[in-house]
Amino acid sequence: MSSKKIVAENYKPPENPPAVVVREYEEARDKVAVEDLERQCEVGQPGHPTLVTDLMGDPVARVRNFDSHVMMVAEYGNGREIVGVIRGCIKTVSIGKRCPRTQLPIYKKLAYILGLRVSSSHRRLGIATKLVQEFESWSQKNGAEYAYMATECNNKPSLNLFTEKCNYVKFRNPTVLVQPVHLHHNPIPSDIAIIHLSSELAATIYRRIFFSSEFFPEDIDILLNKNHSLGTFIALPRKTVSKWRPETGILPDSFAILSVWNTKEVFRLQVKGVSVLTKVACLGTRVFDAMFPWLKIPSIPNFCKNFGFYFLYGLHMEGKNGPLLMKTLCKFAYNMGREDRDCRVLVAEVGQMDPVRKAIPHWKKFSWDEDVWCIKKLEEKNSDHWYKSQEPSPVMFVDPREL
Repeated sequence: MSSKKIVAENYKPPENPPAVVVREYEEARDKVAVEDLERQCEVGQPGHPTLVTDLMGDPVARVRNFDSHVMMVAEYGNGREIVGVIRGCIKTVSIGKRCPRTQLPIYKKLAYILGLRVSSSHRRLGIATKLVQEFESWSQKNGAEYAYMATECNNKPSLNLFTEKCNYVKFRNPTVLVQPVHLHHNPIPSDIAIIHLSSELAATIYRRIFFSSEFFPEDIDILLNKNHSLGTFIALPRKTVSKWRPETGILPDSFAILSVWNTKEVFRLQVKGVSVLTKVACLGTRVFDAMFPWLKIPSIPNFCKNFGFYFLYGLHMEGKNGPLLMKTLCKFAYNMGREDRDCRVLVAEVGQMDPVRKAIPHWKKFSWDEDVWCIKKLEEKNSDHWYKSQEPSPVMFVDPREL
């Protein structure tokens, strides 16, 4: 028997493996290591497209829009190598219920996990679980009653981590709708008026129409006044515009409303790992579209180069003309993106049972039917269980700051 085989048979893993230390992110100390970790985690399977996120040189960019936020890193081994990172925030949202006495919406303080990364060479060591536990501890100390996260329905490792190891439960399944932005202008019907609302009026209208929805942010005023917000717009039949008196608080019989969020100042996207054949096919649609623009054949934007997108949120419609008005508003937002020239898609996320879903233009090949939102109650002593005591609300407010 060789000495190498004897060594292998007698090998025992260390009884006390290097401890995992989780601490808050320090920019001067950790920025380079975290950026390296992010790049490592972006490598997908060979031959399969991978969506890469560029944080524009600011690892904390995705949480800065929340007043209460944190970013933590996990160190491993004697060299204290950074092998994991978690980002999260705390906000106050509606839960789809009203107080029996006052009939006002009930709000809860909610922690949200914006991102979780672990180095591929250090997985199955409990690092992700440790990061989640430390984030939950921070959230409880800062008053959060619940924590939740979102992932794709086919992301089995993420779902197993949260539902099997961290005791989260599957809660909601919104639909993500994506519309590419190509070369052509979308005409707006002359009998429909689109009005740019002030943030104050928009907040008032949103509070009224989303009072019984889930995840509506209590700080809607702050959200609408963020630099990334491009405005809130309402569509009305032109003949009713002169009759609408916003100061009365009475909404029109038929209308549609949405807000537009520009993501490109926070982060940008790029698709890597696309086959040469696919690239050539997509390029062909753009060349053909440019040569014969009068045909108005929608081409596929160049997703293989760094790009931004617009997120549509607060989508709501009412009245018999609601669907047409919503489609027109989406055309208006599309034209905004087209003029930007750096916006290559519009994205919206709504509840599967929300009536507005059918009125939002999108391409099926770029959209998906199920995101998975998982939730956990952080304080078990409290008898209130949001996710156990009611049927899913058909309407969800998706906060663009969570992207």
